[in-house]
Amino acid sequence: MAYIFGLIIVGLLFLALHYFTELTRSQKLIVAAIFALFISGAIMYNTYAANEQEKVLAIAKKYEQGKTIICNGIEVNSTNFDLSVGTYTFIGKENTPHYAEMIRATNCK
Repeated sequence: MAYIFGLIIVGLLFLALHYFTELTRSQKLIVAAIFALFISGAIMYNTYAANEQEKVLAIAKKYEQGKTIICNGIEVNSTNFDLSVGTYTFIGKENTPHYAEMIRATNCK
């Protein structure tokens, strides 16, 4: 849905450039190209962020299922670590070798 709104905004920009400015054709093309680069950068960032969120949720799901996850060469499981759902960070439990150690879920496989 956001892509449709993006296309509508780009269309409105082209209409504004065509009817309400006294820019030359090359200046209009430069403005349109900069705007298109900005919009495509935003789309790429949103796609990247969505993929990272899916990855983190899949890791959290594995942890909740009781599976062992490898994070920075450390085996993370529910025996040694707790999961902070707000930040998706694994925190070492008391009386374990990894006590108070914090590992972000984005660093896991």
